[in-house]
Amino acid sequence: MNRSFTWLIFIVLLTFGACGHKETKITILAQLKGGKTFAVPTGTVADQFVLKKFPDAGIEYYNSVLDCSMAVMEGKADAAVYDQPILKNIAAKNEGLYVLPELLFDDNYGFAVRLEDNGLKKSIDDVLTGLKADGTYDQMMGRWFPEKGNPAAMPAVALTGENGVLRFGTAAITEPMSFFDSNKKIVGFDIEFATYVARKLGKQLEIVDMEFGAMLPALIAGKVDMIGAGLSITEERAKKVLFSQPYYKSGIAAVVMAGKIISQPGTGMKLKGINDIRDKRIGVLLGSIHDSYATKNYPKATILQYQNFSDLLFALNSDKVDVAFSDHVALPDVLSKNPELGILAPNVFTVPIAAGFNSDNDALREQFNLFLKEIHGNGIYNDMVSRWIDKGLTSMPDIKSSGTNGVLRVGVAGDLGLPFSIIQNGKLAGFDIELSTRFAAKLGKTFEPADMPFGSLIASISTNKIDIITSSMMITEEREKQIDFSDPYYTSGVSVIAKRQYIVKQDTTGTGGQVTQADNQAGKRSFLGKVSNSFYNNIVYEKRYLLILNGLRVTLLISIISTLFGTLIGALVCMMRMSKRRWLANIARVYISVIRGIPVLVLLMIVYYVVFSSVNINPVIVSVIAFGLNFGAYVSEIFRSSIRNIDNGQRESAIAVGFSSFQSFRYIILPQALRPILPVYKGEFISLIKMTSVVGYIAVQDLTKASDIIRSRTFDAFFPLIMVAVLYFVIAWLLTLALDYLEISADPKQKRNKSTKEAAL
Repeated sequence: MNRSFTWLIFIVLLTFGACGHKETKITILAQLKGGKTFAVPTGTVADQFVLKKFPDAGIEYYNSVLDCSMAVMEGKADAAVYDQPILKNIAAKNEGLYVLPELLFDDNYGFAVRLEDNGLKKSIDDVLTGLKADGTYDQMMGRWFPEKGNPAAMPAVALTGENGVLRFGTAAITEPMSFFDSNKKIVGFDIEFATYVARKLGKQLEIVDMEFGAMLPALIAGKVDMIGAGLSITEERAKKVLFSQPYYKSGIAAVVMAGKIISQPGTGMKLKGINDIRDKRIGVLLGSIHDSYATKNYPKATILQYQNFSDLLFALNSDKVDVAFSDHVALPDVLSKNPELGILAPNVFTVPIAAGFNSDNDALREQFNLFLKEIHGNGIYNDMVSRWIDKGLTSMPDIKSSGTNGVLRVGVAGDLGLPFSIIQNGKLAGFDIELSTRFAAKLGKTFEPADMPFGSLIASISTNKIDIITSSMMITEEREKQIDFSDPYYTSGVSVIAKRQYIVKQDTTGTGGQVTQADNQAGKRSFLGKVSNSFYNNIVYEKRYLLILNGLRVTLLISIISTLFGTLIGALVCMMRMSKRRWLANIARVYISVIRGIPVLVLLMIVYYVVFSSVNINPVIVSVIAFGLNFGAYVSEIFRSSIRNIDNGQRESAIAVGFSSFQSFRYIILPQALRPILPVYKGEFISLIKMTSVVGYIAVQDLTKASDIIRSRTFDAFFPLIMVAVLYFVIAWLLTLALDYLEISADPKQKRNKSTKEAAL
């Protein structure tokens, strides 16, 4: 006993002692031996090179090489492995990363042409020789591979084009070899080199951007004349295409931390202004201009995207992000309910806001522009700005519409907050809501809102699921490629907010943010007082319980109908799967494999945005179809396995005594098959109920969406989620009891046991 205790103390002390040692700075490749963790991009062969060099290494897979590098910076991996020039480019932009000089595998980059195109190959080789001779090559190396910071700008090269066009195929995702710059132009080392080749040939350069894996097939098929994007020269490729002389010696390298200790996020953080967020964790709304602005202007920062603003605020309050972007006019409402937050930088940039339309719906867009001019002229617009934005009022005026011309389907994100869109008393309200309601009335149409995540709005308008977007959508070049915008109806400023404790000099412009005596008293409330206050704010106030009841009804409706629909599909697929006709069995087999292999959220989006893209269908019906298809794929196999476990002799005996095939199945096989089916079926049913929580992605206001709406108004991250979790549990528990009763009824043995117990009582 004492010896065991002594050993335990020794192990604990040894563990803490080991943890207290400072990690050795990695400077050479050999230090990565001994079971180190390597981050590699999914779908590449980098992991093979790592395991060949370090057989005992641990491999972790990430979506991109940038994610791999971030894993190293955050201490989740000891090293990241990828092409050396790509890693050097990332290390130059992220202080603290160091690319080890020794390579895991040597490599050479070259340009490729068709096997018969020796003349073009010679021209490429001549250009390479000339660039090295006159010093241009060294200038290119310094331009595209700086030790610190971003690559320099692409030089201007005059091309005559007198001899036609040189088509250059590339994959513009391999910075610094070939990539899109901030002006959305393809630049890079390979692009500059190809420009010099075009100049030598007296041709214009036509850049053809494509997937990396499509470059070789495109070249062989004659779609392009030459290709290059950090293309490695290999024996296998050299059998199909003709390579130039190597123009860059590369290889598979490893990037590690340069010995700099990264403090934990939020620890001792001090923010003085906008410049201090360049290497912080920035929270943005998915698909918003905040997202693209932060990604473009803060390349060293970690950008974290959230589906709705309430989740973003929760992340900020719980230190999951350091700062967050928000529309400035919405901050009074936000800060009044979150006194621990403050404005770090007000109005960092301003962008016009407009309504969005499908590119094929110019007529509706023109009608909206005329409507804007009208309300500007008659004073209605100024009155709306005064009420919603200047005074912060929250009451919607009563706007009547004849509805004789149908409905206007309006896409909104109901959780943006005041003054643009909120849900109060179970109804949408706000500047955007009033604007679109007045427009619908002007057209003689009924206002029909489709409340959905902000990131789903453009997809919905592009597939004609909605007619117009009025959700404070800022005009950007990227969005203008997908949809058409009306004339701007407001100019919004975007501000950066953070926790007050991290802001050295808080900005006091605007309202909201000063901690009042009432706030201090609120912090001193008892636990029961806080629960009571949360219950009132989240349930009673503004009749928010109506949102919960409506969401509960929708969740139950989708769950039950999807189960019935899926059971019918499952029975049909089971029959096909067990059919003696091979073609029917094969169809069933493919259906089961495909549906079970697709995540239910992806399936839901495919059915809504692809299958029914041109059909105006209720999203609740789409949800039933998607979940029914998913449920049917699983229960069909449950049915089949249960039926196959029943001895075939019973069916044969039933037929021998005069039963038909249907009668033998109905009275002999089915009762026995139900008993083992029900427990598993019950589990799948409960899983289906929980899976319905994703239907908010297609503008269905279910139980989860109701909690999101409430959180967007109260900014209470805990109570609505706990409440919804309890409701899901109660639903699952009650339905489980119902299925348990059905299970007992289907099992004679359990039925007899139950009767015996009841008789004994």
